[in-house]
Amino acid sequence: MAKSTNLDELDHKILRIIQNDSQKTLKEISEQVNLSLSPTHDRIKRMESEGYIQGYAALLNRKKLNLGLLVHCQVTLEKQNRKNFREFEAAILNFPEVTSCHLVSGNFDYYLNVVSADVESYNQFYQQKLAVLPSVAHISSLFVMDEIKQTTALPV
Repeated sequence: MAKSTNLDELDHKILRIIQNDSQKTLKEISEQVNLSLSPTHDRIKRMESEGYIQGYAALLNRKKLNLGLLVHCQVTLEKQNRKNFREFEAAILNFPEVTSCHLVSGNFDYYLNVVSADVESYNQFYQQKLAVLPSVAHISSLFVMDEIKQTTALPV
């Protein structure tokens, strides 16, 4: 379990509760941590203002939204320089199909998660958006066969 010097065990417990269900009421959270409403509220507001809590979001079921195909892409740029990194990253920010993009070390430069309805629509994304970026030299696409674990929860 990761510990931060600015957070105590009650803060961690609150974070676990919120992370599991961000729609819990303040009353429910305070009851679960055995603390009154006002101090619970103060702790949550402090963790928001200090950046421990970045925001709140709904988790959508991509399969129900006809985005059942998940593809991991390994992208290599032709040259690893600031200009190419900047241009590639700016382009990726405009692709809603890309749900995450990480600059990594190793045999390729970027690791992307891409969602799509099916192989045909992924192929369109690949040919019309990703592969045509000027600095892209190589793309390796890994099609997910089965998701064993998918979470947004951090081990706090």
